[in-house]
Amino acid sequence: MKLNSGQLPWENTLPHPPVYPVLEGDITCDCLIIGGGMGGAIMSYRMSLSGADTVLIDKRAVGSGSSHANTGLLQIANDKSLTACMNTFGEENGVLFYKLCQQGVRSILELPGKLDIDPQIIARSSLLYASVPEDVPALRLEHENLTRHGFDSEFWDEETIRSHYSFSKPAALFSRGDAETNPLRTVHSLIDKAHSGGVRVYEHTQALNYEYSADGVVCHTENGRIIAKNVVFAMGYETQDMKKDRGAELINTYAIMTKPVLNFPKWYEHSLLWETARPYLYFRTTPDGRIIAGGKDEQLTSPERRDVRVLSQSQRLLEELVALFPELQGIEAEYSWGAVFGSTRDGLPYIGPHPEYPHSYFIEGYGGNGTVYSMIAAELLSDTLAGKVRPELELFSLTRTAKPTPSPAIQA
Repeated sequence: MKLNSGQLPWENTLPHPPVYPVLEGDITCDCLIIGGGMGGAIMSYRMSLSGADTVLIDKRAVGSGSSHANTGLLQIANDKSLTACMNTFGEENGVLFYKLCQQGVRSILELPGKLDIDPQIIARSSLLYASVPEDVPALRLEHENLTRHGFDSEFWDEETIRSHYSFSKPAALFSRGDAETNPLRTVHSLIDKAHSGGVRVYEHTQALNYEYSADGVVCHTENGRIIAKNVVFAMGYETQDMKKDRGAELINTYAIMTKPVLNFPKWYEHSLLWETARPYLYFRTTPDGRIIAGGKDEQLTSPERRDVRVLSQSQRLLEELVALFPELQGIEAEYSWGAVFGSTRDGLPYIGPHPEYPHSYFIEGYGGNGTVYSMIAAELLSDTLAGKVRPELELFSLTRTAKPTPSPAIQA
């Protein structure tokens, strides 16, 4: 699966990333992680802390799949609002999901001081604005539900928004506790630290097939075998090519990164910006004074068609950025790209075991909050592999119904 199109920005921020060998020969391990993107990176880091004998492989170079196209917004709030989650899964389970996301962001914010390569993880506030006046009542209800359950949220009217930004919107929710990151540096930083903690890492090593037995899993590669007690599949959207029950609905999404901005518009705290419309637009800044804009999602097409669409969609994103910040008239995009993006029908990621794959666990962090989902998955699965029961996994079950109804709470 060709995951990305266009010119991606992050590799220029880490010109000499760590490199790892190709697997040669047969090896054994307690845990084999398939995939060197964000899910595999966070999982390998967590496993290195546990001391388990762990191996990570990737068929490409580390970080060159979907993580390479990630725009690095890390938020407690999700594509699916807390209100919608409460309506779908029941109040307690909806709140549990948001609490797990909150803890996931906090865990990510704790990483920089523990890693040797700066991941450029920066705490940020967020502004979720009403795209149209008709969205204001739902936004107010979301604010009430967030604050009632202890989440940070301020309801801002049009005048308050105008006093903090150079644009005006009917209403917005302002919150703290979110973050931004450089996804490529984060992936490399985590895997580098995991490697120094004992995890064996192999690039350009493709898993060709698997043998499942009562004792574990044998993974066959071109030049050797990996005999593992357990396997964690962290292959992102490419997991859809592996399992019959495909959990994600795939689309194309687009993003741009501008040239450095000399005179920044009024942009309070360089907060993360997004909107209530679906599909939504989003905006963030970078440490070197650029702006990232993303969105313009559309139906999945061939990679060749996406390659062609990058130019026109990037121009539309520039127009949306200037519409929001008119002072930026004439700004240019230095990088423009498109990528495969997926979400699940009910808005939750898939994390955990699958009955058809013994001794195996999956990290399918589909949705706009994939990095946070990867942290949730790594914490739940590393505990599970260490023998600790994590009932929260039931919420993310790979075999859950596609049309959930509110159910009794799963106690954390």
